[in-house]
This record gives sequence, structure tokens and C-alpha cells, in this order.
Amino acid sequence: MSRSVMTGRKIVLFANTDWYLYNFRRSLAQALQAQGYEPLLISPPGPYGEKLRALGLRWEPVPMDRRSLNPLREAKLLAWLVLLFRRERPALVHGFTIKCAVYGSLAARVARVPARVNAVAGMGYVFTSNDSKARVLRPLVRMLLRAALDGGNARLVLQNPDDVALFEAARLVDRQYVRLIPGSGVDCSRFLAREAAAAKDRPLRVLLAARLLWDKGVAEYIAAARQLLGEGRPLHFLLAGDPDPGNPAAVPEEVVRGWVDEGVVEWLGHVDDMPALFASVDVVVLPSYREGLPKGLIEAGACAVPLVTTDVPGCREVVTNGVDGLLVPVRDKAALAGAIARLQDDPELAARLGQAARQKALAEFDEKIVIERTMAVYRELQPES
Repeated sequence: MSRSVMTGRKIVLFANTDWYLYNFRRSLAQALQAQGYEPLLISPPGPYGEKLRALGLRWEPVPMDRRSLNPLREAKLLAWLVLLFRRERPALVHGFTIKCAVYGSLAARVARVPARVNAVAGMGYVFTSNDSKARVLRPLVRMLLRAALDGGNARLVLQNPDDVALFEAARLVDRQYVRLIPGSGVDCSRFLAREAAAAKDRPLRVLLAARLLWDKGVAEYIAAARQLLGEGRPLHFLLAGDPDPGNPAAVPEEVVRGWVDEGVVEWLGHVDDMPALFASVDVVVLPSYREGLPKGLIEAGACAVPLVTTDVPGCREVVTNGVDGLLVPVRDKAALAGAIARLQDDPELAARLGQAARQKALAEFDEKIVIERTMAVYRELQPES
């Protein structure tokens, strides 16, 4: 097919890790391909880029350092993106996370890309942290966000109503250009309802699966584990995920290994087969301080695992307290321990909550629903497509 024919069908998906593209946007890229679009996936280099290529998707590495604050390095990145977009001539650029949304949109404007979509999962470190670095960066990021999000040929995709209200209050974008789409979706044909676990003859298995960041509530999880194990309860606490050195809130690996040595938790590290892991546990916990929409929690719910999470933006969109999971106050280790104990003491409640979580995942979070709503945004910006 000639390049001129394909030009109007090319869509760039830009993320800050190849891992994110593979795990969260692979199905979207494949759906675009199936409908005659030409998706180009770009991110900093990593091992998942080749996995994307092996699926027949086009992936290109970006010279981007997530942690960089060097003005010269950042200017070079912006110039690189402008040259890429001018060469590829995409019809639309879709950026994920704040940095990619800002840089992708600014470069797209300079390169005269017809349309821009920006998906921001939560407000990110700069807006949620109170440390001095975040406070210094906040005005600059706010200004860049306004420039990136502005215009009738741009749409901002947010994952929960709290973030919509936050962006409106900050006057970062006109409400008419905001679209609410619940996360990236879950493949409910892959994450299947597990068989009810027979936990009577073994310790109850409790799992926290997330990037190892303090703001995922890892410290509260460990504190709750210490409390419940100290009470002599038969429980086995699991931690799945790796530290994220590119994030200022990363839990140091030596701290995690200290918890393992203490006997509080078993650390699984990175896990590829998440459906199998969820099928092997009895409760999934996410005591996060704030989320866009936590995909791991939805995946666990799709497997009919009872959920315990915090009553914060993003998490409360997944769990309705007492209906399809339990909500606890944020940063409250005692309440977290109490919720886990309640599920251990009442297996009928745990089973009912797990089944309801599965039904909610099917009705609201199946990836087919999310992909169709995302492509509807593309069509809105490209009515001739």
C-alpha cells in the first residue's frame, strides 16, 4: 500500500515504557491494525519492544529518560519527536502519562499533526507529592499541560471522575474536550473466574501486586501483615512486582529484602502469568494513596478474587464497599488488617464479593468496551476515517 494512502491511517501510541505499551495498550494496537490503521508504538528502549515487534506491531525506541530534568536533554527529545512526526506524518498522536502527553502533544503541534489524544492516569508524582522537588516542578508542568491539552483538535482521556474534577478545578482543559474512559481494559476471556479456594487446610494467601512504590500503600500492607501474623492468624502474605528506580517514590530493594528476611512477606518479583497468580490466591489488596484506574485490581476482580482497597480516587471506581469488595481509609494499617481478617473469618462474604467483582469487570471494564470507546475518540477527531 502506498505511503500516501496510509498517511491518514497512521496513529502513534507514545508511552514512557515499552512494558506499559505491551501490557496495557497491546490490544488497542492490534485492534487498530485489524481495522486498517497503521499503529506506530514508541517508548524508551526495553525488552518488551521486541515482544511487540514479534506480534507484528511496529515499535521504535525513543531517546527519552523518564527521570531527566536536564533542559538540553529535554529539548533534544522534543526536537527528535518533531522530526519523527514530520517524517511519519501520522493522523493522530496518543500520549500516555503526563510526560508523554506533554512532549507528544507539543511536538505534534509543531509538526502539524492533525489530532492529539492525551491519556493521563492520575495526576502523577509532581501533583501528588509534597516534597520540594515536586513543588518546584508543579507550576512549570501546569503551564506545559495547558499548552499540550489546549485546542479543539485535542482530547484529554481521564480514568475517573475525581481526576476530571481536578483538571477542571486547575483550569488545565475545557470540559468539552475531556472524555472519561475507565482505564485500558482487561481481557476477561484470559482473566477467568478462579475456582473457590479451599483455604481451610492452609494459610489464607493474600497478595499485593503493583510496582513497588510507597504510594501504592506497601508500608501499610507490611504493617498489616505484621499485625495479623503477630495475632497468630494462619496467613501467607505475597508481594508481586519490582521496584521502579525511575520513580522518586520507589521502595528500595534492600528494604523489600529486609521484609523477606523478617518472614513477613514472600517477594515474587516480576510475574508474567498474572491469571495463574490470581487463581492461586484468596484475597488481593491494593492500599494505594491514589490511582487513575488500577488495572491489577480489575484483573483480580475478573478472576473473582475478593478485593480490599482504599477509598481514594480510582480505587473506589473499581470497588463499591460491601458490594464487590471492601474499602478502607487511606494510610490506615489497622483498618487494612481488619478488612483482611474479616474476609478470612467470613468465607461466604469473600466468595460473594469475588463473584460480584467478576460481574463488574465484565460489565464495565472488559477491554472490548474500552477499545471501542477509545476508537470513538479517534473517529471524533478524524470524522472522515
